[in-house]
Amino acid sequence: MSPLLEVRNLHAGYGAINVLWDVGLDIREGQLTAIVGPNGAGKSTLLKAVMGLVQPTQGEILLRGSGLRGCRTWDMPEQGVALIPEGRMIFADMSVEENLIMGAFPVSRRAALARNLERAYELFPKLKDRRRQLAGSLSGGEAQMVVMARGMMAEPRLLLIDEPSLGLAPVIVHEIFGILQQLKQQGVTIVLVEQNTHMALGVADRVLMLRSGRLVLDRPASEIDLAQLHDLYFALEA
Repeated sequence: MSPLLEVRNLHAGYGAINVLWDVGLDIREGQLTAIVGPNGAGKSTLLKAVMGLVQPTQGEILLRGSGLRGCRTWDMPEQGVALIPEGRMIFADMSVEENLIMGAFPVSRRAALARNLERAYELFPKLKDRRRQLAGSLSGGEAQMVVMARGMMAEPRLLLIDEPSLGLAPVIVHEIFGILQQLKQQGVTIVLVEQNTHMALGVADRVLMLRSGRLVLDRPASEIDLAQLHDLYFALEA
């Protein structure tokens, strides 16, 4: 079976500053692929390149065998791809439910709005209790739940998630990762960028590592020793 997402010989960055160097990887349908690595390794840049927020200078990105070059970011949900960005970007002056409705932007998803709202509230029961509350008044953990639920409103086949545990209390982190496990069991293909290597290994089928913009590891999660992963993470092992 062909990969859902293919990245081939990718070079990308910001202006004259190149961040990704000859990155190549496959994302298999139904799997959770964790991308780890130190700050500045290019993890977020890779997700942005897939979404069209950063334009590659070389290489290609294929979704179900078709090239994504030239595909506009706002058209990606129609392609079945959604990004849950780092930093819990919410519409602070809108209610929780209005934030979720914004995730149903694709025309093809609007007919299923009520069903997907109910699904979101099943995954995140706290949000149902706060659905009329302004999103800007939520805690950090609740805001992260809003961003994740909003991403699911477009019924993505491929969900890109950037640092969902950042700045959250351990109890909320465990709750978030429990939801990721549920989504994987429901057949959602997930690419997870995460600094918490222990939690990432616990849910991942496959682990990739970026370091200095280059892919230095691509291995099934079941084959990875956490101590060796940390050595590679900090460049203590070649």
